[in-house]
Amino acid sequence: MKIIAIGAVTAGGKTTVVRAVRERLPRAASLHFDDYTFAGEVEDFGKWMSEGADVHVWDLSPLKADIERIRRSGACDYLLLDYPFAYGHRMIRDDLDCCIFIDTPLDIAMARRVLRDMQDASAEEIRREMETYLHAARPAYVHMQDAQRTGTDYVIDGAKDLETVVNEVTDLILHGGF
Repeated sequence: MKIIAIGAVTAGGKTTVVRAVRERLPRAASLHFDDYTFAGEVEDFGKWMSEGADVHVWDLSPLKADIERIRRSGACDYLLLDYPFAYGHRMIRDDLDCCIFIDTPLDIAMARRVLRDMQDASAEEIRREMETYLHAARPAYVHMQDAQRTGTDYVIDGAKDLETVVNEVTDLILHGGF
């Protein structure tokens, strides 16, 4: 079984791409980072950044257990991970056969996030979110983007349309030679 991590910043397209690619691959499954609750999960990204941005504060034991369960089942040829750390987290890195990063510009990711997560928010709530982003969250986004971009096997342009991104990721998985 090949295990492929697909990463991007928040609202960068990870989940959408993983679901679409999973449908195109034979005998494929997926696990999604956001479906888990992890011990050590970061709540304050500004503080996390000021303390060194250590990805190992997340205890990925539940995700690791699910990877092992799917591997033992023998039911899949491909396991896609919607996962933000590429090879950066020691608990998962040895399980990965390939890491693909969707390099979505931060302005596009922010617009998607506002449209997706703040549909019922007031203008004041959106302004506060933008203030938080500019003063605290953006450095964490930039850090995660840089760390993933440099610590991955393939980088896909996340500004391209969804169909093109899905085609490129699928092609890499089926013909990438990893």
